Amino acid sequence: MSDGKKSEGVFEGYSEEDVPLFSYGVLVGVFNLIFALFLLVSRASGRPLPGRVKLGDILLFGVATHKVSWTIAKEAAMSPLRAPFTELEEVESPTNVREKPRGTGFQRSIGELLTCHFCLGQWVAAFFAYGLVLFPAATRFAAAIFAMLTVSDHLHQSYKALMDRA
Repeated sequence: MSDGKKSEGVFEGYSEEDVPLFSYGVLVGVFNLIFALFLLVSRASGRPLPGRVKLGDILLFGVATHKVSWTIAKEAAMSPLRAPFTELEEVESPTNVREKPRGTGFQRSIGELLTCHFCLGQWVAAFFAYGLVLFPAATRFAAAIFAMLTVSDHLHQSYKALMDRA
């Protein structure tokens, strides 16, 4: 540098303790690597990508993505999957818990991913899309199960709300 000052770098203002940029970057890389592998597998198998995705599939997979990402991120039954990366904050109900990411680096980044249903939604939606190309019947069937469960959950909640008001 001409002024003799040391360059702060492109990550100025970030610390690994506050925002684990390296492990976030690795997760982004893994997501894109899986996408690239999917493209290679679909090409090798002769299964072309659809020119358009039907509205019915978008709705089906959207509802299923909502349920799967919520289940992974919030439901007590999935706690063993999250436990190596999180710590329990509160049992919200017999079926739902609130956890927070723990540790640093990859442990924390994976904990953040596993406790955020919005973050997980991108991964789940991608896997449903890959399944639509590679295994359409099985993927639609699995998605239908989660979509039916979502409808059932909303009916239970609506019924409970009506009973509480009565």
